Amino acid sequence: MTASVAWVDVEVGTELPSLSVDIERVNLVRYAGASGDFNPIHWNQRFAQSVGLPDVIAHGMLTMATAGRVVTDWVGDPGALLEYGVRFTRPVVVPDDDAGATVEISGKVAEKRDDGTVRVDLTATFAGSTVLGKAQAVVRLA
Repeated sequence: MTASVAWVDVEVGTELPSLSVDIERVNLVRYAGASGDFNPIHWNQRFAQSVGLPDVIAHGMLTMATAGRVVTDWVGDPGALLEYGVRFTRPVVVPDDDAGATVEISGKVAEKRDDGTVRVDLTATFAGSTVLGKAQAVVRLA
C-alpha cells in the first residue's frame, strides 16, 4: 500500500481531518490484554483513587495510538509513518458509565521537507485540556 496523499498537493498549514474517539472501560480491558499492561490504575477505581488519581485512567500508549490514527487515516498507509513521538501531559480519566471519555484529535502539517516527507503536529484534548504534548509525526507522501 502506498500513501494516498500527494506531497505536491500538501502545504504547511494543511489541516488533517479531525477525529473524536470515545474511550470506554471495555477499551481499557482490551488494551490491557493486548499489551500485557495490567497496572490497576487502568481498571481498579479504588486503587487508582488510593494513589491520587480521580478515577481509572486510559493507558498512555492507548491514547498515543488513538491520536496517531489521524495521521494514518489521512495518509492512507500506516507504513508511510516514519517517526512518531509524544509527551504525556495529562491522563485521560475514564468514568464507569456508558459514555466513557471523549478524546478530540486534530493535526496540521507543520513542515514540508524536500525528501517527500512532512511533519504533522497533533493536538489531543480531553475535557478541554491537552493530554499529549509535542505530539509529532513524520510521514512519507506519494
